[in-house]
Amino acid sequence: MRAVAITKPGDVDVLAVADLPAREPGEGEVRIAVKAAAVNPTDIGLRQRGGGPDLPAPWVPGMDAAGVVESLGPGVDRLQVGQEVMAVVSPRRPEGGAQQELLVAPAASVVPIPDGAGLPEASTLPMNGLTAERGLDLLGLSKGDTLAVAGGAGLLGSYVIALAKERGLRVIADAKPEDEELVKGFGADVVVPRSDGFGDAVRAVAPDGVDAVFDTALIYRDVFPAIRDGGGVVFVRGWDGNEVEERGIRVHPVMVFQVLQRTDWLDELRLLASEGRIKLRVAREFSPEEAAEAHRLMDAGGLRGRAVIVF
Repeated sequence: MRAVAITKPGDVDVLAVADLPAREPGEGEVRIAVKAAAVNPTDIGLRQRGGGPDLPAPWVPGMDAAGVVESLGPGVDRLQVGQEVMAVVSPRRPEGGAQQELLVAPAASVVPIPDGAGLPEASTLPMNGLTAERGLDLLGLSKGDTLAVAGGAGLLGSYVIALAKERGLRVIADAKPEDEELVKGFGADVVVPRSDGFGDAVRAVAPDGVDAVFDTALIYRDVFPAIRDGGGVVFVRGWDGNEVEERGIRVHPVMVFQVLQRTDWLDELRLLASEGRIKLRVAREFSPEEAAEAHRLMDAGGLRGRAVIVF
């Protein structure tokens, strides 16, 4: 089978298309004929740093895939051969990630695609959707609380906004002027200008501070001024480990690898997207041979939606 492969840590020139062996699904697993696989920031990190000493190259990137169930392992009765599905996997495993033509995944990490969605659109939902679900779960906010989202126009930010509104939260998000209506369309109650002064912008509309911030824009400590005493913050790409002693703010790093088999959350995401309450966005489609161009697009920043590898 063809797969996007990272041959060694480095720049985009380390990406190639490899012919790799496919394996049969085992107990509780599904094999999917992948038609689309999203490109995410995690793929950039895997390309730059490699898979680690215990996982030899080549490494197959990708956490999200959508395609057709090709075969079922023993004990799988929830899914059917020929069904269009979306899946989420870890690329840090011997058989690699989602950007391969025949993907074996745990059945718990596979659900039908949303009604009315194409396979490229569906491939943008699982990993970022689970990240949003996990972050909101960690924050433990109550109906009527206020959440600020840094990076409201991005794909993850849009999912966070939509899921926060489903939970009855008031949402403040930042955006550039040209993205203000877009972000309001995701469900944000208030949109503040995107700037270096995130805390000041949020405090201008929430003088007492917000109950929590979901930092999808990776601005880290710059979000703290926006948060009330004793509030919370979610970071999506780790945290430096230093405790925040000031004002009792609780820090919640999200490790999406811990929730890849939350079938209930994947089903909720599917239903919300089916009803149009989560908006799926594909920025551009690429062939496996164009993976380097997809990475360049991600590296450039400001993407509205996801680049998708189409097999």
